[in-house]
Amino acid sequence: MKKLLKKIPQRVYFVFLPLVLLCVCLVLFLTAYLSKIWINQNTILHIPFNTSPEAKMPIIKTEFVPVISATGAIIMDADSKVVLYAKNPNIKSSTASTAKIMTALTALDYFKPTDILTVKEATSDGSVLGLLQNERMTFENLLYAMLLPSANDAALAISQNYPGGEQAFMQAMNDKAKILELFNTHYMDPAGLLDQGDYTTPFDMARLASFAVQNNEIKKIVATREKVISDLTGSNVYDLKNLNILLGQDGVNGVKTGYTEEAGQVLVTSKEEKGKTIIIVVMKSEDRFADTEKLLDLVTNNLTYLSIHP
Repeated sequence: MKKLLKKIPQRVYFVFLPLVLLCVCLVLFLTAYLSKIWINQNTILHIPFNTSPEAKMPIIKTEFVPVISATGAIIMDADSKVVLYAKNPNIKSSTASTAKIMTALTALDYFKPTDILTVKEATSDGSVLGLLQNERMTFENLLYAMLLPSANDAALAISQNYPGGEQAFMQAMNDKAKILELFNTHYMDPAGLLDQGDYTTPFDMARLASFAVQNNEIKKIVATREKVISDLTGSNVYDLKNLNILLGQDGVNGVKTGYTEEAGQVLVTSKEEKGKTIIIVVMKSEDRFADTEKLLDLVTNNLTYLSIHP
């Protein structure tokens, strides 16, 4: 081989080597160029916020760790879905009556506030208003009954008036959960009575609430302290009181309480802070109102919003 190389004129090296180097450079250039094209065409930028000039990211100015009894809890900015505080945010737990948030949101996809619904079945399970079989009432009044004193019979009446009845309504609730990307949430009844079948996580619950408060009808109802409603005849009158004792404090304007033995105390709260809506969820709490007050302290007059530019 060495003898063969010695026979090659020296001038050939001066021609051959530059050609090899040129080829190597061309290969490297083409590789880099094609890689750049592939990256530009296939990379998806995962931007968690609205990229409009008005987009804002919430930041806690002075951080501290609240001591709460709740097994799971979360604070979320409703617009950006930024999580400001979390304790076991993905732990599954019974929804209890906070399932009625989804019941309301699902029902509003079909019913109008003025629609007349008929009580098909009187029930005495858990907290009830005492609705009578065949009693007729507006859908809006049933929403007030379901979301203020948490009447299970109102939730049942809404679901049974849905096309296809209660079973079809439960399917619609679970379909809605998938649409809203509540991947750890499931519903088995419209009132939240079935602990094993009605479950969610603090994260999913906060996400659900952030969508619910965008609905003007729900937002109006959950901010109401007291309401007097009646059936169509006016002979059956019901005095409703909101179970959320924090309503009106520190900008609190909703959303829903919940309790069963299995679920413990549950509370989903919405709060206005600097023109923004903050969602607070506590689950499996020993004192839902005290826990929520501590979480309110973490965000009240303690948030700043940074502009997010595209």
